[in-house]
Amino acid sequence: MPPVEANRMQVRVLAFARLREMLETSEARVELPQGARIADVWEALERRFPALRGQSSWIRIACNGRLVDPNQSLLDGDEVALLPPVGGG
Repeated sequence: MPPVEANRMQVRVLAFARLREMLETSEARVELPQGARIADVWEALERRFPALRGQSSWIRIACNGRLVDPNQSLLDGDEVALLPPVGGG
């Protein structure tokens, strides 16, 4: 992982199932300003992966293994997971 500039942080994003197909990768790195939130990660991903635009209503997001809301603050090195809906019976 390359060094991150001062006042910046980097998070690891994991994508599963259909989301992995939309991103054409299972893992991405996103660099953001210190103090960024989950919503900022999503905005950065939409810019980088246009297929995600308009998809946020059905995607759940976890940070370091816990479901979070868009206002959750992030720290350098956090792991953000994009989770598709789970069906079953």
